[in-house]
Amino acid sequence: MNVPHLVPPLAAGLLVARLLMAVVWAVARHLRNNSIVDVAWAALFVPLAVVYAVGSGLAGPRTWLVLAMVAAWSLRLTIYLLRRVMRHHPVEDTRYQDLRRDWAHNLDARFFVFFQAQALAAVAFSVPHALALGNPAPALQPLEWLGLVVFLVGLAGESVADWQLARFKANPANAGRICQAGLWNYSRHPNYFFEWLVWCGFALVALAAPWGWLGLLSPALMLYTLLRITGIPATEAAALARRGEAYREYQRTTSAFVPWPKRA
Repeated sequence: MNVPHLVPPLAAGLLVARLLMAVVWAVARHLRNNSIVDVAWAALFVPLAVVYAVGSGLAGPRTWLVLAMVAAWSLRLTIYLLRRVMRHHPVEDTRYQDLRRDWAHNLDARFFVFFQAQALAAVAFSVPHALALGNPAPALQPLEWLGLVVFLVGLAGESVADWQLARFKANPANAGRICQAGLWNYSRHPNYFFEWLVWCGFALVALAAPWGWLGLLSPALMLYTLLRITGIPATEAAALARRGEAYREYQRTTSAFVPWPKRA
């Protein structure tokens, strides 16, 4: 697949994503809970992958492998986020409470634009899926097998990190304490690191396709998002506000992203 051939599937994906996000916006407006946009964003990658697969007209082991990878990642994250939203409903995530306050003037229109921006972001992140699903090579290549291994490591690590954090929080004795169990002893954000690794796996699978280097933009964008925008900065600011000096000590001794032995 060359760049001109990549445009129609991405355009079709964007149309589907925008329509689905418009529906989600209407539901969020009715529920008065915009946190569901996170759930919808994670779930959106499955219909996008199906659009790309149908548009490519290709069928074979690669198609089913990529669809299974996307579905496994999307399903795990969707269920995780849905449980979190349902646990706090009707209270919105603090990010959306802040936006609701800041956007009090013309609130609905601004949130509609925000939801549409999430549709565009999903399509941008899904470029590796479109490339991989449009790969005309008859057999799976070594890069694709390597990508699968990296993806599985990332998915397993993220699942373990989320489970360890959930188990820690479920213990009343840990109320007000900082989780340093398991992977959290070696990274302040192991879930973010392994999430990034998942996207590295997708990019490696795409790299086997013509123009596959374009897929490298997704893990690069994910890394920037996690390190500079909505990932670590927001999470750390909230943790410092709640935990104060205890969290500063955690910052001093523990890697922010890549799991690594503690500093003395």
